[in-house]
Formats: sequence, C-alpha cells, structure tokens
Amino acid sequence: MKIKEIIQALEMFAPLPLQDGFDNAGLQVGLTDAEATGALLCLDVTEAVVDEACMLGFNLIVSHHPLLFKGCKSLTGANYVERCIMKAIKNDIVIYSMHTNLDNAPLGVNYKIAEKIGLKNVRILDPKPDSLLKLVTFVPLKQAEEVRKALFDAGCGCIGNYDACSYNLQGKGTFRAQEGTNPFCGKIGELHHEEEVRIETILPSFKQNTVIKALKAAHPYEEPAFDLYPLQNTWDQVGAGIVGELQEPETETDFLKRIKKTFEVGCVKHSRMNGRLIQKVALCGGSGAFLLPKAVGIHADVFITGEVKYHDYFFYENDILVAEIGHYESEQYTKELIQTIIKEAFPTLEVQLTRVNTNPIKYL
Repeated sequence: MKIKEIIQALEMFAPLPLQDGFDNAGLQVGLTDAEATGALLCLDVTEAVVDEACMLGFNLIVSHHPLLFKGCKSLTGANYVERCIMKAIKNDIVIYSMHTNLDNAPLGVNYKIAEKIGLKNVRILDPKPDSLLKLVTFVPLKQAEEVRKALFDAGCGCIGNYDACSYNLQGKGTFRAQEGTNPFCGKIGELHHEEEVRIETILPSFKQNTVIKALKAAHPYEEPAFDLYPLQNTWDQVGAGIVGELQEPETETDFLKRIKKTFEVGCVKHSRMNGRLIQKVALCGGSGAFLLPKAVGIHADVFITGEVKYHDYFFYENDILVAEIGHYESEQYTKELIQTIIKEAFPTLEVQLTRVNTNPIKYL
C-alpha cells in the first residue's frame, strides 16, 4: 500500500479539522506516493527516532506531537527540528503527526488513557461547540430513499449512538425550467408541481464538501435545492478530555499509587488529600489543566493530566484531587492507539512502536 493510503486511514479516524487552532497536525515532511515499507510510531520525533526508522528500513514515521509547530526559515541543522527534517528528506522518510485531532476524536487519546485506568461509562468532558450543520434538501418522492442513503454514507445522520437519523416531511414543490435547461421532470417554460420529500439531517461541518458532492451525485434534479444551517448544539462525540467511573471506589492513596504504577511515573504530583473516595474520574492527556473548571463542574473526584500550573493546586484544593503525572507519561500509550488504527486497516504492514524514550524530562 502507498503511504497516502495509510494517511487516509489515519484521517478517517481523526480528521484534521478536529485539531485545535494552535496546532499543526498532518503531513510534516515527505512525499506520500511511495509504497510504505513500514511505520514507526512515536510520541515525539527526535534524531534517534529517525535513525531508528532508517535502521529498520521504514519510510514512514507517525508521531503524536508534530515535529513542526512553527515554520522553518532555514534548514542549516541549527536545532533538532531542522536536523530531523534534513535526515528524513535525505532518507526518503515521511513524517506524519496526529495531535489534537486525535485528542478530540471519538475513541481518541483520552479514551486510551481511560482504558488503562479501567474507567466505565466514558464520555467527553468538554464537547466541541459550533461544529455541526443541519442540511435540508427537497427530493422527488420516488428518489428520496436513494438520496437519504447517499447522505448517510457521506457522514450525515449521526446523533450519539444512533445513525441514519433524519426527519422527512412530504409536500409539493414548484419550479419552472428555463431555456437551456434539462429538467428531470416538467416541461421547459411550464410551471411544474412535484410531490417531494423535505429531508432534514445533521452533519459535522468539516464534512460539508463531501456531503454536498454526494447529494448532487445522487439527486435526480439538474439543480438540487438545499440549505445548510449552523447549529449551536454541542457535538458530544468529540472534544477535549473525558470523564468516567471506576467499577469500585478507591481511597486517594490507593488510586494515586495505582496511577503511578500504570503509567510508570517517576513522581505523581498531587494536591492536598481530603479523605475522599475516588470513583468519578476526569482526565486529559498532555497540557489539560484548562479543563479543571469543567472537571469541578461535573463533580469529579479527581482530575488527571500531564501538566498543572502551580497556583491551580491552591485554587482547586477543596474541590477536587488534582494529579499531575507528566506530559510524556500521560500520552505514552498514544502509540498503541495509532498502531491499532493502522493494523486494522493494513494488517500486513510492518508496524513498530519506537524503542526510544523521547521524554525530555528526567527524574533524579
């Protein structure tokens, strides 16, 4: 398979439009028309990781953190980013990154963390707003089912754990075809009345172009009428952080000890213990402290993340147990998630997790 086919599978799972505005996920380095010789998965791209890909004979590196957050004005080898780019290009290695789009995706990074902890009833902590559209179109009665199917196949109609969702109302449409048209029904120059179905359905805004293309391909009319309405509904399937429950409550000490062991943390930093039992757990991999107010708002017993600001420990000490386990440690299992995505789509492709520990923070 070609590298671009692997990237398509990755973006089917975590579409790039789901990334946050500050991010730079996606293709970082290289050309994607080459046949893939293997994929090396990592949290961060370093020179040692690129060397490892060369040694393995792999021409694709997939990372969680983008190598390029900012543009390069020169390539002189002045820093590790430039050296990685130069070495990758020299060895025909493609570098691709899945960052906040994978964080925000359904069953993304934070779900993998929840799986390691053993959480049940997992749901998004901060659903993504302003990301949905409503499509309304008008279709002749006999062709309505065909058009509905095309819309659902293109990504419309998903609400929670339900798909193929639509509302349909039968009515009568009118139009008059002008000279130079090729009407599906009616005659040029005559007012025509047609029994039609008004189809309403919902779609993620980033799928708008795909859906409109599918609509026009399936619709029998030369000029299909449709409307798109922005929705203020939150999109509960995608967003930042997650919340879930433990099967049985644990003491603060027992819970933190288990987290330390599970994530192989050199040091768990935490706020003052208040003797609470831990059952409702909120979390966000990486720099997730911005979600602390959300975690407090849903009455979570603990919030786990990779980085927390000093004064947050003071501010939230009476509201929630705050546990800081390190940025790298919190996201280390992302490599396993990416491996699952690739292997399910391309079971014969050789895929390996890097043996390089790229954590820049060391513990004495």
